Amino acid sequence: MSVLMQGDTTRLRVWDLPTRLFHWSLVASFAAAFITAESEKLRDIHVIAGYTLAGLITFRLLWGFVGGAYSRFAEFLPTPGTVIGYLKSLLKGNPQHHVGHNPAGAVAIFLLLGFGIAATVSGWAVYEDTGGRLMEELHEGASNGMMAIVLIHIAGVIVSSWLHRENLVLAMITGWKKARRDRVSV
Repeated sequence: MSVLMQGDTTRLRVWDLPTRLFHWSLVASFAAAFITAESEKLRDIHVIAGYTLAGLITFRLLWGFVGGAYSRFAEFLPTPGTVIGYLKSLLKGNPQHHVGHNPAGAVAIFLLLGFGIAATVSGWAVYEDTGGRLMEELHEGASNGMMAIVLIHIAGVIVSSWLHRENLVLAMITGWKKARRDRVSV
């Protein structure tokens, strides 16, 4: 674990390079797939973005078991109680701080992975003319569900950044977050 001490706070390396590259590559591939979804002219870009998304999700599923400490699913697997407790702390204006993923963010990650799997598998089926209208509806529904979770995720990042006075977007770029020294074991 990389830690830099600064007064009462510590800079902590939370997001490893593979996790950060996955995150921003997923953003780009999903955006490309979503934007090109209705264009027959851009169908090849849509398909390539979809296959890229599938490969990225496969990587993330593996990385969730063997990756860096804060990237492992075991580190942030939410329970209903932890999610409810976290949401209550937000409503009370005294949000729990988590160095890695907070419980609401963890739910978003699992939903994004689930919707992403459903979108890529159904997209492949549609591309192969398998499954008919059902697969088309599943593909569109899963993609729209994924977009809804993306928008909620972005709102959550903005709110969490403001409440905790930390730039979570910058943390996902650099890998570093600030944490109170008394909350980090070195």
